[in-house]
Order: sequence, then structure tokens, then C-alpha cells
Amino acid sequence: MTKEIPNISESEWEVMNVLWKKAPQTANDVISSLQEQTDWKPKTVRTLLDRLVHKKVIGVNKDQRIYTFFPLYSQDECQRAEAHSFIKRIYGGALKSMLIQFVQEDSLSETDIRELRSILNEKPKKK
Repeated sequence: MTKEIPNISESEWEVMNVLWKKAPQTANDVISSLQEQTDWKPKTVRTLLDRLVHKKVIGVNKDQRIYTFFPLYSQDECQRAEAHSFIKRIYGGALKSMLIQFVQEDSLSETDIRELRSILNEKPKKK
């Protein structure tokens, strides 16, 4: 990862999910989408948009009379950064420890196991 992606709160993830589905969007578009799935007030959504702009996770187009917001990072980039942060915080950076715990405690189907084996077999070996 070349650039550091700022931490995103759970609420901010909700806003990002709306923008990843379709961008750019106005604040009112984002508010409408989120009111279908949350009980947040418009002011709450505007605050979250402002925070994301301040963190430089989303951009704002001020060229028009109505501002539009758009993501500056892809969903994949943010997911990778969040996964790395989680592994570092909870497992001390040891991916193996996390995988062992999930494999031992979670019920994986035969299909899941085959898929994981395939991914691990395709992963290039480090020298």
C-alpha cells in the first residue's frame, strides 16, 4: 500500500457503501439512500460526509451549484486497509493466528475449504 488510508468508523462505512454503489451523489441523495436503511437524521449524514471529506476519504465537487461527493479510494482499497488494521490490532499482525482461529472455530463447508486450498496453492512463494 503506497498511501495510508485513514481509519473509517462503522457509520462512515455506511456512507461509503452508498457512494461506492453510485457516485458522484449529492448530500440529499446520500441522505435518501441512508434513510431507507437507518434512522439517521439528515444532519447526522451531513456530519459524516464532512468527516469523510476532512479525512480525505471522499472528495467534493464544488464546481456546481449543488455539491456532489465521490470516493477517493476504492472499496477494495478500504477493505484491505481495514483488514490490515484489524489483524495488527487484534492479532499483533499475525495473519496466521487469525486464520487458525477462524478455521478452527468457524464451520467451513467443503466448497469453502476447496476454495481456500486453491487460493493458498496459487499464492506465489516468498523467497
